[in-house]
Amino acid sequence: MIYCLAYKDLIIYQWMMMQILVTGATGFVGRKLVDYMLEQTSFNLRLAVRSKFDFCFGDRVSISTIPDISAYTNWRDALLDCQVVIHAAARVHVMQEFEQAPLDAFREVNVKGTLTLARQASASGVKRFIYLSSIKVNGELTAPGKPFCPHDSVMPQCDYAVSKYEAEQGLLKLAKETGMEVVIIRPVLVYGPSVKGNFKRMMDWMKKGVPLPFGLVNNQRSFVSVDNLVDLIVTCIKHPRAANQVFLVSDGHDLSTTVLLKKLRALMERRVLFVPVPVTILNYAAKLVGQKVVTDRLCGSLQVDISKTRELLDWQPCVNVDAVLKATVDAYICNEVV
Repeated sequence: MIYCLAYKDLIIYQWMMMQILVTGATGFVGRKLVDYMLEQTSFNLRLAVRSKFDFCFGDRVSISTIPDISAYTNWRDALLDCQVVIHAAARVHVMQEFEQAPLDAFREVNVKGTLTLARQASASGVKRFIYLSSIKVNGELTAPGKPFCPHDSVMPQCDYAVSKYEAEQGLLKLAKETGMEVVIIRPVLVYGPSVKGNFKRMMDWMKKGVPLPFGLVNNQRSFVSVDNLVDLIVTCIKHPRAANQVFLVSDGHDLSTTVLLKKLRALMERRVLFVPVPVTILNYAAKLVGQKVVTDRLCGSLQVDISKTRELLDWQPCVNVDAVLKATVDAYICNEVV
């Protein structure tokens, strides 16, 4: 009995002393992840950043400067004494692409760079590699009532999604070859305070108060708050059943574009008119001006089934949609005032 207790205490001590490397630590998800881990866990963190910055996290955090991620990046110092890697850094999809060969640019960072880090991580003794992928690996749209599942056939349609899928495949192969555990997480659109991109654009529409042609949109979209995503990432650090699995993640509460916009309208106290334009007309007009992708995102459905994530990890979203939407709007208004 004494031996069992001593062994259990040793395991707990080892978890408490764990050193974790976080890439993409200054990004939208990475910043929230670091804050959460410092507040809610006892892990020691090493942050991989592009350049040194003036911010003191305390003695539980060390910084490694990694100027660029590619097939030739040397991660030796960053990986020293680390047991887990959380790889959130990536070349993300951009609205205006300036590369002549975009897929090659995505592959250099997201595939070659990721696998270089993973190989060096395995060689340095890292036990688990958590990879932040994208739901775009599954595809861009779902049919009504048929959400994406982790075991579905994949349909990556953009260069970014192709590179993410190729990285996933390389990591799973490496896991079989080396024994290093790999965890793949495919989030849907992530939102929360300080969010950028399409979600911020919707709040910009509310602020301007212009009429919006989405009165008849009755799609269903899955979203995930940065709080829920971070909570799942931390769960995957030490959960034994997370090893070598692919997880989809959302808030577990889907919304139509119109309902989401109306929630934002109420929170921002704006009088925005929703014009009842048929979706077929919106799609036709968008196709004429080369913006079909935009209407697909606004009018099409993209749902995910997180049953596997809930059941295998005994995990539930920790915050609800309305609470995070309010915090997101409050932060947006605060930033606009400043």
